[in-house]
Amino acid sequence: MREVLNFIENSRETYLNQLFEFLRIPSVSADPKYKPDIERCALWVKNKLKEAGVSEAKLIETGGNPIVYGEWLEAGKDKPTVLIYGHYDVQPVDPLELWDSDPFEPTIKNGKIYARGSSDDKGQVFTHIKAFEAFMKTKGKAPVNVKFLIEGEEEAGEGHIEEFIAKNKKLLAADVSLISDTEWFADGMPSICYALRGIAFFEIEIVGPSKDLHSGTYGGGVDNPAIVLADIISRLKDKYGRITIPGFYDDVLELTEEEKKAIASLPFDLEAYKKEIGVSSLYGEIGYSPLERVWARPSLDVNGIKGGYIGEGAKTVLPSKASAKISMRLVPNQKADDVIKKAEDYVKELAPPTVKIDFKALHGGNPVLAPIDSPPITAAKKALKKAFGKEPAFMREGGSIPVTESFLNELDAPPVLMGLGLPGDNIHSPNESLALENFYGGVKASAYFLDEYSKID
Repeated sequence: MREVLNFIENSRETYLNQLFEFLRIPSVSADPKYKPDIERCALWVKNKLKEAGVSEAKLIETGGNPIVYGEWLEAGKDKPTVLIYGHYDVQPVDPLELWDSDPFEPTIKNGKIYARGSSDDKGQVFTHIKAFEAFMKTKGKAPVNVKFLIEGEEEAGEGHIEEFIAKNKKLLAADVSLISDTEWFADGMPSICYALRGIAFFEIEIVGPSKDLHSGTYGGGVDNPAIVLADIISRLKDKYGRITIPGFYDDVLELTEEEKKAIASLPFDLEAYKKEIGVSSLYGEIGYSPLERVWARPSLDVNGIKGGYIGEGAKTVLPSKASAKISMRLVPNQKADDVIKKAEDYVKELAPPTVKIDFKALHGGNPVLAPIDSPPITAAKKALKKAFGKEPAFMREGGSIPVTESFLNELDAPPVLMGLGLPGDNIHSPNESLALENFYGGVKASAYFLDEYSKID
């Protein structure tokens, strides 16, 4: 490993320059006008895989943006196969005026790289390409068989990657999936995420009269869709922070006492947390700590509401329609399809006969829970410790990476979530960043993982 590590150390400037090239491509997947940039970015990734020594790298067209796939399978049949996943697409940059620098012109300040996609996920996935390359440039081979699956629709929430995995099980067959698209619990604390919440996302539309009505002429005689919508939403949770959908908690897997102790031992600063997000007090399900609520308990949130007149001044209408988008985060043992069906039944039950209701299930993904004593996670633990000099912490995350479930269920390739982001990276927000130390250390951690995992019996 010494030769590999020396190569990585001596290539820092090259890595940074190449990452800057990557970050300058505005590969925003949510906006169709960036389609040419998406395609240019996919080609850039493919070429970097080939330069790294991947024997076969190609673009695979989907119903949306192309997938970049590459493989190197010359370590031998007696060696395991690692499937490395990431995404090259990024979030929109709005509001642009809140950025301190051009989001697509990387800037280094205070030991961080500021650019859209620096942490989510270009900087993180690029570490794995460079780690593989370091083995190929120094030893002519990697210690394990490696496959790369890098998509361009993760930020758009499209489902083509899951469809591709289901149809290409033989192509993608692997022993483990390695993902760096998460963050550490705190600065200076390497962390391994062993559980992700799932998601069930839906939209409800309340339809009343055939057109907007004068609120003076008709108010009090016709039910108001906006008020009906508000009433339904208000009844989805009780005053104790619990979701009221019948049967919602039936399959929830409770935390073990060991997990509760481990979570309680983490250096969580409540006052700093409240200050960071700008609130004076927290809210959540009674009987659980803040971290338990966002990591290991399900949640329900309104993501947006639309209806009636919201422009300047007054327009006294009784709106004909009102709608809301609602997401539910799920915890281990819950199933997205089951929860969506229960939500639909309950919402329709709450709607009065004075209106029509349209319920649309938008998308969903099931939660993931990995055993922390499994061989691949043990390898990740050793890799992070060697790369950063500290024993990594185990944590959960409240967010969702739906593709992890596909890796587990379709490929039997359990995910290892070896993220490199930090809580202050501002992913999805202005001034997104990635610490230089985590970028360079991430290349070493990836190399150490490939080496450590190759030793698994």
